[in-house]
Amino acid sequence: MRYRVSADNAWFYQDVAGRRIARLAAGSIVTAGATRNDWMQVTLEGWIFGTSVGPSDRPDFDLLVTHSPNENLRAAPAGPLIAELAQGFGLKRAGADSAGKGGRWVHVRRDGWVQRSALVPVPDIVATRTVDTSTAANTAAPDGRSSDTTRVDSSRAQPMRVTTLYRAPDGPEAGTISVDTPVRVLSRNGEWTRVQYEGWVKGEDLQVAPAGVMLGVTAAELRAEPQRYVGQVLRWRLEFIALQKADEMRPDIPSGASYALARGPLPERGFVYVVVPDNRLAAFRALTPLVEMQITVRVRNGRSRYLGNPVVDLVSLEGGSTP
Repeated sequence: MRYRVSADNAWFYQDVAGRRIARLAAGSIVTAGATRNDWMQVTLEGWIFGTSVGPSDRPDFDLLVTHSPNENLRAAPAGPLIAELAQGFGLKRAGADSAGKGGRWVHVRRDGWVQRSALVPVPDIVATRTVDTSTAANTAAPDGRSSDTTRVDSSRAQPMRVTTLYRAPDGPEAGTISVDTPVRVLSRNGEWTRVQYEGWVKGEDLQVAPAGVMLGVTAAELRAEPQRYVGQVLRWRLEFIALQKADEMRPDIPSGASYALARGPLPERGFVYVVVPDNRLAAFRALTPLVEMQITVRVRNGRSRYLGNPVVDLVSLEGGSTP
């Protein structure tokens, strides 16, 4: 059973009524085990920065926190705070290090005890159950009554804790999503999930997408589902790096064709190849490295053959500006 920490700075104890060894952040999720009177044994699991831990000389732990005076344990690499761990805090490895962070984050866990008054239960699986009208309306139970045939819509979910919203995988924070806010899962890429949630804003604050142009599509989505976006027209903001010529290492681009090497779409930091027609080369030659440019492109390949970077064809260059 999973529980949410309901009080900020609740204590995590080494044993029942024993030594206090960590503070837990409100909203953190823990997995419960045994109970003893007013106490509950829980497993604290999360991610810690790799340079802040070292090998343990204690047989019951794999790692010790080496950062002084304490270090943060997070729900995901660079994710929401779970707890503050003091120097010397013992941990066990819970799985592989985070490849998405270049191995800089370590997945760890630790068993301990928390007072039951600081915890509230949460469901293990959060989803919206919807009626499958194609079968429910025509299905009858043996006694003649209509049966309640339902299915789980796996594209719908909700946060189990206050969750940080990022503009892109490993990108800057865009805000937070509160507990129990309904969201729709749009796509997944490794440890990241792209979600959509509904709300209201004033119309005067919005920029409407031109007809036939998609806004907000990330390079991570293209890499995850490359065939889905082939031929789609996108508007991106990129950081120009250099103008180059295609060779045998770029089989997705005609040999000898010019392409712009760029980073983005911002704030993503991966590379994108923009195929530039000869009649538009002068505009790109006038750009200086690291200048930001807004462009409209058509997707040629969502994930290139060798390096896995999106390849797009230039439709228009709306302008460039210094960052």
